[in-house]
Amino acid sequence: MFVWTASIVAGLALLVWGSDRFVLGASATARNLGVSPLVIGLTVVGVGTSMPEILIATVAAFDGNTGIAMGNAVGSNIANIGLVMALCALVVPITVHSQTLRREFPLMFVVTALAWLLLRDRSLGRTDGFILLGGFVVLLGAMVFTALRAKRSDPLSGEFAQEIPTTISMRTALVWVVVGLAVLLVSSRVIVWGAVNVARALEVSDLVIGLTVVAVGTSLPELAASLASVLKREPDLAVGNVLGSNMFNLLPVLGLPGIIAPGALDPVLLERDFPVMVALSVVLFLMAFGFKGPGRIKRWQGAVLLFGFVAYQALIYASSK
Repeated sequence: MFVWTASIVAGLALLVWGSDRFVLGASATARNLGVSPLVIGLTVVGVGTSMPEILIATVAAFDGNTGIAMGNAVGSNIANIGLVMALCALVVPITVHSQTLRREFPLMFVVTALAWLLLRDRSLGRTDGFILLGGFVVLLGAMVFTALRAKRSDPLSGEFAQEIPTTISMRTALVWVVVGLAVLLVSSRVIVWGAVNVARALEVSDLVIGLTVVAVGTSLPELAASLASVLKREPDLAVGNVLGSNMFNLLPVLGLPGIIAPGALDPVLLERDFPVMVALSVVLFLMAFGFKGPGRIKRWQGAVLLFGFVAYQALIYASSK
């Protein structure tokens, strides 16, 4: 048991480092190619911070552990809102000014609705997987279109411009892409191996491990990036990280397992976990959208989100006994 737990912890540490290096290299590469900061932030950085979930879901699916893949996708979205956004708001109240983010909220709900429609028959087939991957391509196109149409004065554009490196050479950037991706692949394999064995030792389902340990672990890159953003007084960037990651988690992270290992879903995923994810998404929208001016997530609202996340984890624990 100790070895398996240690492998998860070590794998998560490598995962966070590998994700950071991959995002650094990919964003620097795009910047060197002349891509605008907002396009890079909404697409390259968004995909990069979701690479841990994508790779773990792929590895788990190839190993036949689809419960970890499914739990990771939905659980990471819950953790992104109930843990990442909550902790950020507790540290520094978040004010959302960006008009780009106002357009991303509806996109997130469209993606959520698509995933629900495909999963409501309690199965994830290859056709569903290809539709989700097709939706991912469409989403990237929509984000590029949104970024190109955004005003130069949009705060999100300025925040991305400050964060994306400009002094890294193309050769160094490509090296970090390769190194980061290699570390992500190795750490994903280690995490899945440890998680499967821990689940068997504790006699709980792969889904439970995916929803808890793996989901929280793969949300650590979003937590690190978002906390850094709010501490630098870049709140729009913090919210944008979460919105982008949540949409990607419901498209390629769900789509790839559907293509690799199609099959039935655990009914509890749709009866308990998906509704919790939707409820937290709605709450975040009501807090951050700003119907009469800038949206604002206050400290007490962050505490409410965190309480909801802790209560959800307690519910999973009680249900698994």
